[in-house]
Amino acid sequence: MEYPALVPGTLLRRYKRFLADVRLDDGREVVAHCPNTGSMRAVNVPGCRVWLSPSDKPARKLAWTWELIELPQPDGTSAAASVHTGRANRVVEEALRSGRIEELAGHAAIQREATVAGSRLDFRLDDPERGSTFVEVKQVTLREADGHGYFPDAVSVRGRKHLAALAALAAQGHRAVLLFCVAHESIEDVAPASHLDPAYAASLREVAGLGVEVMARRCEVIREAGVPVAIRLGRRLPVSLSRELDPAMVVD
Repeated sequence: MEYPALVPGTLLRRYKRFLADVRLDDGREVVAHCPNTGSMRAVNVPGCRVWLSPSDKPARKLAWTWELIELPQPDGTSAAASVHTGRANRVVEEALRSGRIEELAGHAAIQREATVAGSRLDFRLDDPERGSTFVEVKQVTLREADGHGYFPDAVSVRGRKHLAALAALAAQGHRAVLLFCVAHESIEDVAPASHLDPAYAASLREVAGLGVEVMARRCEVIREAGVPVAIRLGRRLPVSLSRELDPAMVVD
């Protein structure tokens, strides 16, 4: 997925869930739309470099959208994380249609937002010979103090509903897949966040035992002259259903 021309700035604060104050590199302070309803644990870091996409649509209340944040790493480098949760499905759809997710390649038809088993899932893949595959996408940006990635970043009742729907489909003989779209460049693996939502973690382990496939892929941010110009789904990452964060490393 290609970005529009992104504009750099510094995050001042995020507030009221959907708003962020940003100081652009030219000195202007603007209010940007924050397209992320979650806690944004570990990616809402004032003082960090951020990238905004502009809009000139008259109907929009805000002319800016917060897309990415550059997070400092222990080795002195920075890692980009996408805070725009709406981008995850677009990135995954692009990868599905191009056949770049080998485990899910070769289907004759791809449908967005399939309502099944009392829940709306992100994708339905159909094939005359293999039948239907249902895919739910979850964006992962939480990298905890132990260096590992976790999901969710807060209690997710909706996430547990999606797991139940996937398990019901697997019981009916369909292929059911939970795909973690890891939108943080320094995350190398994913585990359920038992320290934040033990009920979700327990449900994920349960449905995995009932036939729901759990996989993860990491996004790659493409840059030109240091400026992000695109984001795409890249390599596979391991998923550990048993790993838990050491309680001593939990930071509020």
